Amino acid sequence: MGLFTLAEARSELARLRPALDEIVELRADMVELSAALVPGGEPTSLGGLPERKAAEARLNELMTEIQESGAELKSVAPLLIDFPADLDGLPVLLCWLEGEAELGWYHRPDLGVAGRRRIPPTA
Repeated sequence: MGLFTLAEARSELARLRPALDEIVELRADMVELSAALVPGGEPTSLGGLPERKAAEARLNELMTEIQESGAELKSVAPLLIDFPADLDGLPVLLCWLEGEAELGWYHRPDLGVAGRRRIPPTA
């Protein structure tokens, strides 16, 4: 996959938003279903093992969709998505973290999320 411009990454994030929202829902469902399946677990109205397996399969489909877009899914809890890019001639990852309204951060590939910086307004 190639590099994203900032505009392309923002557009792709907007396109992926329904899938990202569904991942958040499925993640919560899977935790609840998994807890219900352990011995002595609290029953849930979400179902049982078949529903847990279906949620896991759908989650895998959504994760594949994100990866096939060229974005990098770094974490599911919380959701963390990186878009490979160049910023001022340097390789960076444009970085979106669950809960953020827009794509407004980047970091060097070798620094990870701890090295995040705001995307300059002139970018």
